[in-house]
Amino acid sequence: QVQLVESGGGLVQAGGSLRLSCAASGRTFNSYTMGWFRQAPGKEREFVAAINWSGGSRTYADSVKGRFTISRDNAKSTVSLQMNSLKLEDTAIYYCAAANAVAVVTARNQYRYWGQGTQVTVSS
Repeated sequence: QVQLVESGGGLVQAGGSLRLSCAASGRTFNSYTMGWFRQAPGKEREFVAAINWSGGSRTYADSVKGRFTISRDNAKSTVSLQMNSLKLEDTAIYYCAAANAVAVVTARNQYRYWGQGTQVTVSS
């Protein structure tokens, strides 16, 4: 069982930066692939980024590649998403999720545990 709590969302101007964090409970955090997803109003939840258990493998959606960076600290049971050069279209609720997988996975149905989400709003 893993419980996830996101933080760090907020309002930022286009071109700015935000750092999201996700704190996990449970003693097996370092066995999970961790991911970030987002859901904009009226749209389906979409994959943003994922990192495998060791941090040695990461993957990103094309829409955020080069702007967002996912990282994890297994000693602190946290995963972060550094978001730079934010765009209006990055506005969404961002969710942290955990998948019982060795490799990075991107499909929503492969993630078993989800946080409540944190709102990110990018203004012009």
